[in-house]
Amino acid sequence: MTETITTDVAIIGAGPVGLFAVFECGMLKMSCTVIDTLEEIGGQCAALYPEKPIFDIPAHPRIDGAALIRALEEQAAPFSPNYLLAQRVEALRPEEGGFTLTTSAGRVVRAKAVILAAGAGAFGPNRPPLNDLPGYEASGAVRYMVTKREEFRGKRVVIAGGGDSAVDWALSLKDVAAKVIVVHRRDKFRAAPETAAQLTAAAARGEIEMAIPYQLHGLEGDGSRLSAVVLATLKGEEKRVEADHLLAFFGLSMELGPIAEWGLGLERSHITVEPATCATNIPGVHAIGDIATYPGKLKLILQGFSEAAMAAHAIHPRVFPGEALHFEYSTSKGVPA
Repeated sequence: MTETITTDVAIIGAGPVGLFAVFECGMLKMSCTVIDTLEEIGGQCAALYPEKPIFDIPAHPRIDGAALIRALEEQAAPFSPNYLLAQRVEALRPEEGGFTLTTSAGRVVRAKAVILAAGAGAFGPNRPPLNDLPGYEASGAVRYMVTKREEFRGKRVVIAGGGDSAVDWALSLKDVAAKVIVVHRRDKFRAAPETAAQLTAAAARGEIEMAIPYQLHGLEGDGSRLSAVVLATLKGEEKRVEADHLLAFFGLSMELGPIAEWGLGLERSHITVEPATCATNIPGVHAIGDIATYPGKLKLILQGFSEAAMAAHAIHPRVFPGEALHFEYSTSKGVPA
């Protein structure tokens, strides 16, 4: 039989807001189990922009996504959170005194309260319609995100897309890759004007090769190791580009998944909450971060941090009924050693 994990609070989502919720709950002496579909903590910060700088985190004029997640993990560590990764919550069943959650890996979690910090829900890349794609994905020849720039040192890299990710990584990788080729169907990019101008300037200096107006047409190689990417115009004119890696940045496909079936108040794939407590229409279930919506909501990590604190304080009476909560600053009470 599957062992049931008992916890005070189940947190769905291990992004920055979910990790900070561990700290806020821990400061109120509530234990947490954190569940996420990704294989590592950090959410989009870890999966999509670990090396990109973030400028609006208080007290950090500049911090990259990976560094932010490391700091939040360290901040949560004194409270010994239980991480269940590479699995999603398939079912949420209210029961007397709490909830039972079942994951796709067959784990069962019993919690007194639930915090949804699932961002925009489960997400994955929009894949190009190319033959033999799975084999090249498995080997890492075709990727949809960059975690370490050094993996591309001395490599020939084709970058496809016209948004911020494509432009940002083209500018970043030109300093380490042997060659960077940007593929886009038109000469206008959807990226920030300043970085788009930097891309144009880098191309004029010969630091980046532009393949415009082309689209991805095919892959050449042994099914695992990539040797070239075939491009084509809308008129059918083909061009072969030698390459070791293809980075395809065509955005993300996001869905709430099973969360949409739990009877929560949904508004355009977001969960409506009470602004002061982040409570949903199901007592004991709170939503914070990008998945939550209310009048005046801003999709900022810093606002999600505030919501984590409010949700934790609202949950405390469920975990410790009849026990008065005397608010204390961390400077007064400290953090467990």
